[in-house]
Amino acid sequence: MTMLSPTPGRAAARPVAPAGPPSGPRRRKQQGGTVLAVPALVWYLVFMVGPMIAIFVIAALRWPGMLQPVSFAGFDNFRTVWDDPVFWDSVRNTVVQMVVALPIMIVCAYMLGYYVAQKPPGHRVIRYLLFIPGLISTPAKAMVFYAALSPDGLVNGALKAVGLGSVTDAWLASPSTALLAIIVLDVWSGIGFTAVLFAARLGSVPEEVGEAAQLDGAGHWRTMWGIHFPIIRDYVGVVTMLQFLWTLFGSAQQVLLLTQGGPGTSSTTLSFLVYQKAFIAADLGYSQAVGVVLFLVGLVGLLSIRRVFRQNY
Repeated sequence: MTMLSPTPGRAAARPVAPAGPPSGPRRRKQQGGTVLAVPALVWYLVFMVGPMIAIFVIAALRWPGMLQPVSFAGFDNFRTVWDDPVFWDSVRNTVVQMVVALPIMIVCAYMLGYYVAQKPPGHRVIRYLLFIPGLISTPAKAMVFYAALSPDGLVNGALKAVGLGSVTDAWLASPSTALLAIIVLDVWSGIGFTAVLFAARLGSVPEEVGEAAQLDGAGHWRTMWGIHFPIIRDYVGVVTMLQFLWTLFGSAQQVLLLTQGGPGTSSTTLSFLVYQKAFIAADLGYSQAVGVVLFLVGLVGLLSIRRVFRQNY
């Protein structure tokens, strides 16, 4: 009988055991990580998910003030909101605010961040200067803009000095310019911080990428938009989503401090309408019905921005 022996230098084939669940130190490590995450998860559920659920619950109630009796309203609050012309004015103002402020802020911040990322002379000082609007409290910003845009303020004084006295206006008290003043404040407040974020991300792009593009004859404009922008496209989407949320939900404080939503409803936004109905009109059900609309607008906006800036390679 002929005996077959394994070929020298070749290991005998052995069956591979199927991969099972982790055991030993690895399993204990995973369990330890889960335990450490429990406090953060509880905090998130209580203070994030809880208020979100409360919005939908209160929107279905008839609640005329914090210490007043509560009754079930169903969809009556939403019907009232739907038939209220003030609500539609606030929707229009919010759309105008987003369409105007967000593109200007992101485009200008990206260009400014690209300039800082090139490390020009004094770029460290420029980074600190860009943070200044973020270091100023909202009431202080409002006071500065109020002093600049008042009838006897800096803007009208400068226009009169150059012979454009006919262009002067009560900028915060005019229906045609009140919302524009809020938009200018939003852009000024967010552009510097956003530029610093873009500069930090652009600084991580290898320098060889830009050098290769310039050797091929690309100028700074083409390198900025044709080379660097596609590389950080996904990051631009994240920053755009953050600014979208900050502008959408944070405009109430600027409106409150500068125009009170007026003249009329010319500068009333959705976020300010939520505050106005809750704390001034004491109609919590109506307020949170608008809050539900604001929540849905934010959700649709985030999904749309994510889709626009999604990497396509």
